[in-house]
Amino acid sequence: MNRYVKPLALRPAPSVDVPEVAMVMAAGLGKRMRPLTATRPKPLVEVAGKPLIDHALDRLEASGVKKAVVNVHYLADALEAHVAKRRGPMKIVISDERAQLLETGGGLVKALPELGADPFLSVNSDNLWVDGPVDSMKLLASNWDDDRMDALLLLVPLARANCHGGRGDFHMSPTGTLRRRRANGVAPFVFTGIQMISKRLFEGDLPDGPFSTNILWDRAIEAGRLFGTVHQGLWFDVGQPQSIRRTEDILAGA
Repeated sequence: MNRYVKPLALRPAPSVDVPEVAMVMAAGLGKRMRPLTATRPKPLVEVAGKPLIDHALDRLEASGVKKAVVNVHYLADALEAHVAKRRGPMKIVISDERAQLLETGGGLVKALPELGADPFLSVNSDNLWVDGPVDSMKLLASNWDDDRMDALLLLVPLARANCHGGRGDFHMSPTGTLRRRRANGVAPFVFTGIQMISKRLFEGDLPDGPFSTNILWDRAIEAGRLFGTVHQGLWFDVGQPQSIRRTEDILAGA
């Protein structure tokens, strides 16, 4: 007889605590955002009067995160100087990738010594989200099941993926397990760039140097340990210059 598996909740438990540490992915080259990134790193591109990275850091701090680890590579001095000026209770630590850009998976591996929490949060600094009726970090924490999960991804329905030109990333079962979109197909959910990760995801042989988080996700999918839960608010893929005005217009009317 199959064991009943409870579906993931749409709302967080009132008393849930989010992980105290978050990784903020900010080392990319920002090629799609040119020419705006010719003189500044993409996380410092302003949307609605504030750099993208500050949107992410502010929301993490408001959720109760105590420490953010920010990786840097392209125009690293400017980004490091910017986050050093922040004032608030959240500690910010730099993971330096000046010597070599390590991509998403390699960047997480390099930062692991600073990511003391297990599980921890990870967010991409080039996506912008607005919480709906629930805090997104608390939603992840409330749905986390350490016995079943190695990673829990925050997803948004493709129909609500503002400024996103893709065809979706994942299909999700009623219990939250994920499988990838087939080649040339369409999937109903898009990854928001926000996830909660167990350090188990990094066990075993890993590539040296740069590699994508997709390698880790594929392992988790095969083991039935990659899960998703649905974002309840607004989300924007601010990947290109033309996305900025559209994002600001939607935010102004929200």
